[in-house]
Amino acid sequence: MLLTPEESIQIQNKIGADIIMALDDVVRTTITGPRIEEAMYRTLRWIDRCIAAHKKPDVQNLFGIVQGGLDPVLRDICVRGLVERNLPGYAIGGLSGGEDKDSFWRIVAQCTAALPEDKPRYVMGIGYPLDIVVCSALGADMYDCVYPTRTARFGTALVPEGVLKLKHKAMASDERPIDPTCPCMVCKNYTRAYIHCLVTKDAMGSQLLSYHNLSYMMRLSKDLHTSIVEGRFPEFVRSFLRAQFPKGDVPEWVCNAMEVAGIDISACCAPFPSSMNDFAEEFAA
Repeated sequence: MLLTPEESIQIQNKIGADIIMALDDVVRTTITGPRIEEAMYRTLRWIDRCIAAHKKPDVQNLFGIVQGGLDPVLRDICVRGLVERNLPGYAIGGLSGGEDKDSFWRIVAQCTAALPEDKPRYVMGIGYPLDIVVCSALGADMYDCVYPTRTARFGTALVPEGVLKLKHKAMASDERPIDPTCPCMVCKNYTRAYIHCLVTKDAMGSQLLSYHNLSYMMRLSKDLHTSIVEGRFPEFVRSFLRAQFPKGDVPEWVCNAMEVAGIDISACCAPFPSSMNDFAEEFAA
């Protein structure tokens, strides 16, 4: 199948979405060599073709996508090229493709720092609650992922402490709701034991877990947004991390990312290596 930038935009113009995406050339972040550079420059060439083909710029917002793999130089070239086009918003693409978390957050931090603060910054393919909180701290605004419903189909519920695996035998006699603090329809009406019985036999179990997981993500997004508006985002981050990591074993990459974001979580994780202090100072400068 041949999909050109022009045809991609034509299809999205017909669909009529408020936000439409430029066609980009995306490769896995685990790939190295000239293919990464080729994809980045092709993405820049295609954005001009997408802009030219866009027939509804007054009602549909065309976002460009930053590519460049894990190469900071290529990412910087792509960011500058897209910003020069003065687009309504910008996406950070090509992540969640198997790269390590330390590389992941560094690329997000680099791109959000270079993209305009008055335009939406969208990290594509990000759906883990922890990743969303970290990327928000680094300056990202938008995300998308199938994770909440995909993990529901495997019998897993999202809860403030992390995940709850409803297929485990221990759930068979647990009469509590999935999350006692959750106001969703599923938590109000069904027990863990009932859903355990369903997820091992009936598609309804996956549907109920999907409903709950989407409700969880909506509340997380609302609470995150409200904390920013009310000027208490750092407190929100610390509360989130304490719930997820009650023993204080916050992953080092999260601690490093928060250092760069300027959020003090020293009560939640171990001290930073001196090399990360240098990295934080570089971003601050």
